[in-house]
Amino acid sequence: MQQFFKSIFRSLAAFFVIMGLSNSACLAGDADVTISGELKSWHAVTLSLEGPQADERDRSLNPFTDYSMFVVFTHESGTPVYAVPGYFAADGDAGNSSASSGNIWRAHLSPDITGSWHYEIQFRKGQDAAIDPSSGETLSPYHGLSGRFAVSRTDKKGRDFRSKGRLEYVGAHYLRFAETGEYFLKAGPDAPETLLAYTDFDNTRTNNPSRGPLKDWAPHAGDWSEGDPTWGSGRGKNLIGALNYLAEVGVNAFSFLPYNAGGDGDNVWPFVECEMKLRYDCSKLDQWGVVFAHAQSKGLYLHFKLQENEMDDNRAGSNRKPTEIPESLDGGALGKERKLYLRELIARYGHHLALNWNLGEENTQSYEELRDMAAYIQLMDPYDHNIVIHTFPPQQDEVYSMLIGSQSVLTGTSLQNHWDQVHARTLQWVEASRSAGRPWVVANDEQGKASQGVPPDVGYNGWDGTMAEENDQYTADDVRKKTLWANLMAGGAGVEYYFGYQLPQNDLIAEDWRSRHQSWIYCSNAISFFQDNDIPFWRMQNADALIGNPARANGRFCFADSGEVYVAYLPEGGEAMLDLTGADGSFDLRWFNPREGGALKRGDVRRVRGGSNVSLGSPPSDPSEDWVALIRKL
Repeated sequence: MQQFFKSIFRSLAAFFVIMGLSNSACLAGDADVTISGELKSWHAVTLSLEGPQADERDRSLNPFTDYSMFVVFTHESGTPVYAVPGYFAADGDAGNSSASSGNIWRAHLSPDITGSWHYEIQFRKGQDAAIDPSSGETLSPYHGLSGRFAVSRTDKKGRDFRSKGRLEYVGAHYLRFAETGEYFLKAGPDAPETLLAYTDFDNTRTNNPSRGPLKDWAPHAGDWSEGDPTWGSGRGKNLIGALNYLAEVGVNAFSFLPYNAGGDGDNVWPFVECEMKLRYDCSKLDQWGVVFAHAQSKGLYLHFKLQENEMDDNRAGSNRKPTEIPESLDGGALGKERKLYLRELIARYGHHLALNWNLGEENTQSYEELRDMAAYIQLMDPYDHNIVIHTFPPQQDEVYSMLIGSQSVLTGTSLQNHWDQVHARTLQWVEASRSAGRPWVVANDEQGKASQGVPPDVGYNGWDGTMAEENDQYTADDVRKKTLWANLMAGGAGVEYYFGYQLPQNDLIAEDWRSRHQSWIYCSNAISFFQDNDIPFWRMQNADALIGNPARANGRFCFADSGEVYVAYLPEGGEAMLDLTGADGSFDLRWFNPREGGALKRGDVRRVRGGSNVSLGSPPSDPSEDWVALIRKL
């Protein structure tokens, strides 16, 4: 169904290209179309249409449900073609003006390639036309407007995702950048889930001040830099500064809930009012968009957790029926509310280059509801971003087993596990999805227990390192070993860190990411190890048995492109034997310090030969600490 839908729009666009339409801005009707943004590959190109006047709260006609705008963008070669959903943008400057009405309608393209691009607008009006784009009547003079614009090559460099291209699922366990061909490993905060409960966003309030207070992100005020974006009268600096901090410390991802009404925080929703689920807040969503665009320019991956467990349909922990949960969207089903919600988010933010759509935190929907929701996201998203699933740990075997396989549209999972079970669980779903014919991108994004998660730095605001659970004491060093490196050495795609609710700066109130500064350094070190040393992790598989860990339990880990390159992680240091009986030739041996990062170092063994079990010798120093050995064929 989803491919059929997309093919219709591709066919329409191809027809107009073949007909050789001119370069004029508008070829039909009497309405103005403006193309803005930096017209370069991978940058956001914005089409703005002066369309019908509307208001967010109009009682006679709902601009979000009763108008449907799509724009078909086609490269001059005929490929690619993108059918991009549009949206009502009020006065076109709502993020600054706080306007709720206007006549500007928009769509965003992130063009893959340079050259001439053609656009053609599909505009319809009718009851629920946005939910069913084939319904309603075409609306003149907007329907059929078309024109061209030219795209040149991007000039961005470094962390900015526009220098790398769109991050794509390519049928492997890692996402790949379309421009550079680089594969991606992620690391960053999974907390606070209430990131968007920010006082500088319009019309943002909390339903439960004691559990879900709003945040001002004041601890990051000093991280904002001159020239960074703001909105309104200089609002937004603190959250923009927080994103700057993440980029500067070397991590590359963060997550958030766009909707948590009825959930733990109960303070984030995209609507004009919490209960008005068919009316969207144009100014607030424009301001969210400023934050997301800045994040992408800083090389930060956007993890959209689309709903909270408490309001996906609330089968867990409630005697109420799904339809009795006022905060749920269609009681968990793919109905009018849910379709519109997904459409609005995709229309506004789907052009960003590096993101995933997570079906929901600790999701409890039925298999059919999950299948339908994922299929609708794929249908509406012209760029086919990564779609992942997150569940309670005890439900993984049942839920994920139904969703893996070549017929599934899901491309990954967002794992939640106890902090010291990450290696086994990551490995389980890497191998199961591969065997089922559709390899998943497997990240570990929440580390239990829920009360603890990843601890803050010892000394942060006087914290002494004592964990909330007396029988489960661990440190950031343990997390580095049994969460971060455990995921990567199992073939996982990276981590996000959850902050337990009984610790300082917890998942609901956190607004100081420096509380885990040392953990971010460890994450940055791990990513740098793979990137700076040109390690082909996308070709490698777990091989724990080669390092004497046949059960693949917590202990020494091995990750290998057999015969070519081996990475051995020794969480407690010491000497180790590596089984190279299946390899031949000579191998260079160097060591990496995961605590301090930096260049590779030599130990007391510089080279080993294939054909037998070989000793890796001792690491360069601190033999009881964790080390990474890199063994590469000469």
